[in-house]
Formats: sequence, structure tokens, C-alpha cells
Amino acid sequence: MVAGEASGDLLASLLLQGMSQQGASVQAWGIGGEKMQQQAFQALWPSERLAVHGYSWEVFKRVAGLLRIRRTLGDQLLAVKPDVFVGVDAPDFNLGLEKRLRAGGVPTAHFVCPSIWAWRPERVETIRSAVDHVLCLFPFEPALLQNHGIAASFVGHPLANAIALHTDTQAARVALGLPLEAPVVALLPGSRSKEIDYLLPRFLLAAKALLAQHPTLQLILPSVAAQVPRVERLLQIHGMQAQVRLLAGQSHFALQACDTTLIASGTATLEAALFKKPMVISYAMHPISAMLMRRKQLQPWVGLPNILLREMAVPELLQDAATPEALAQSTHEWLQASLSRNAQWQALQEKLLGLHQSLQANTAEISAHAIQNLVAR
Repeated sequence: MVAGEASGDLLASLLLQGMSQQGASVQAWGIGGEKMQQQAFQALWPSERLAVHGYSWEVFKRVAGLLRIRRTLGDQLLAVKPDVFVGVDAPDFNLGLEKRLRAGGVPTAHFVCPSIWAWRPERVETIRSAVDHVLCLFPFEPALLQNHGIAASFVGHPLANAIALHTDTQAARVALGLPLEAPVVALLPGSRSKEIDYLLPRFLLAAKALLAQHPTLQLILPSVAAQVPRVERLLQIHGMQAQVRLLAGQSHFALQACDTTLIASGTATLEAALFKKPMVISYAMHPISAMLMRRKQLQPWVGLPNILLREMAVPELLQDAATPEALAQSTHEWLQASLSRNAQWQALQEKLLGLHQSLQANTAEISAHAIQNLVAR
């Protein structure tokens, strides 16, 4: 098994847990994290070694090291011929390794369907040549893959089980020390440096406009530890240190406590949807990168809630459209809807509840069963 980052570690650990619960005697080894090791996984390298972001000389040196690891691991696997190889997410690392192993007679599975439905559709050819079976987090993905001759199973999304169908907003506010009756907006500009640089200044200017309309508004901003200095510097530059409450992590508490959220496109939008929160989705990047992404974009939506619901259920303000004025206006409209619990808010609640239920499944059991079937074949 090879799992990258914390999300892959969690998914792989659920698979190993499911195998154990079904009475299978499993020896599992490769690249993984703490949760996998708690399931008796032998990590030859930690999953953090697969995390590479950005473009720099240091990153290119890291990539060279990763290629050496992939080659070494591939040699070992082809020598011992395991019953199955499972690559968990990290497609840039895993698909090439899977292709080599499959050609060498090792059955391969890939856990998390690469988002060929959103961009980079050419990857479907790579998946077909590299993978015997794909374990999918979203219910529409197996049919899409099967149309291209790729076997796949829907195993549910772990977040849909980790987050309750109905959560207590008041309890989260008590836990965070927020006023129970005041309106609350959560700012989630992303966790990567470039996301924060491009989005947080816009979010803070929008927040200033919102404060003018809602003087009692509470603004909360969860941040990963590595980005706290960058976030604090931007808060100081915009004179918002006193107006924005910076949280150490606690993004789930922030989403549970808020009335609405101004949020960067990504997995966090799915988390917001599972907490049934109205949101304004935004993203911005270097203009050249944005142009290249638009050329590869396959759907009219970029936010996961809209993609899964197949409609523009919540607004998306991207690139040039992500002006502070537009962000403030859209967030104000959803905040008003949340506070009044109007028909628009109620309709969104019903849609998000249905989305949540559609993603629920026993991931550990279903994924383990799919792998056992692959091995048996």
C-alpha cells in the first residue's frame, strides 16, 4: 500500500480495519502514516514523504527523491509479488507505480478516483492501463469509469460518517466561546500559502464590508499551525486583528458554529455541505494558471457541493469575479437567509441533507470486500 497525506492515511486505515473485521489475515507494508500503523501496517517510508506543493528548486529536489523511492519500492514489490497493491490517492506517484506493477503481474487497486470528471480527462487512459479496480468516494464515479472499461465500486465518503447528519450549532459556539445570538461567518481561505495570499486579502476586505452591515458579526478563521504567521501578518496589514478570531485548526468547530461561510474551493466545501452550511465558494490564482485550468475544466461548477448536486446550489466567485464587493454581497445574502431561515435556506438544507445521505456507506467493510474479490479473481 502507498498512501499520501493524512486523508490517504485515514482511508487506508479504514480498508485495513475492514479486512481485520472480516477475519482476513493481512500483512500490509509500503508507505503510510500513523493510522495505518495502528492497524499493524509496516511503513518503510512515512506518508509525509509524498507531500510536495508548489514550484521551486527544493520541490524539484524532493521530486527526484520521490522517483527514487518509487523505483526502489517497485523493485521490491515485483521481487516478492504481493497478492495486491493498493495505491491510496496520490495519483502522480501511484498511477505510474501501479502501471509498472500491473504489467509485472501484480493486481492493482486505486483508492479515490482521480477527478477526471472535473479536469485532466486524459488521465482515464492511464487509469485503464494501470488499475484493475478503483474504489470511489462519490456515487456517480463507478458508472463513469465503467463507461471507459474500468471496474469500480462506490465505498462511501468517510467524512459523511464522521460528521453527523444533524449537528448542534449552539454547542459549537459554546465550545469556541462565541455569543449564542450573534451572527457568525467563518472565513476559510485554504491551507496552502498561495491560496492564503490570493484569497485572504479579498476575504478580509469583504469581511470589513459585512461588519458595516452587521455590527455584531463574529468572524472566525481556522488556520493550520504552519500558516498562522502568514495569516496573522495579513490580519495586521488589513487592521483586522481585533475583528477576526483566529482559531488553531478547529475547522469543523468553525463550520458547525457559523451561520454561513466564505470558503476556498476544495474539500472544505464538502465539509461545509455536510454541516449544512450556506457558503460562498471562491478561488483565485495566478492568471496564467487560471487560464490553463479553464481550458481543462469539464464541468460548469468547481465546488464539490455544486458538482454533486449537479446545479449551482451555492454561488461560485472565481478569479476576476472574486472581488471583495461581490464576495461581501453574496455572503450577506446567505447570512440574511440563514438568520431568517427563509425558503431559500430551507431548500438548501434539504438538498445538503440528501447529499449527505447519498455519501454514507460502510467504507471499511465495502472497500475490504472489493479488495478481497480482486485478490480472489
